[in-house]
Amino acid sequence: MPLMNGFELCEKILKLDINVRVCCMSAGEINQEAIREVHSTKSIGCFIKKPIMIDNLIERLKAELE
Repeated sequence: MPLMNGFELCEKILKLDINVRVCCMSAGEINQEAIREVHSTKSIGCFIKKPIMIDNLIERLKAELE
């Protein structure tokens, strides 16, 4: 996304509805604790590392929704 990153998009979405659950996806290494500290007001539910098979993605998202 050329005009914003995923966390900025997350912030805009949560301004519309605070109850939205967010899963972040990245091909890079993710320091989840550091991201949660910097973006502590955001409801980041899970972090998914790419690449991921579609079946595994579906399972992971279903688990997050339960």
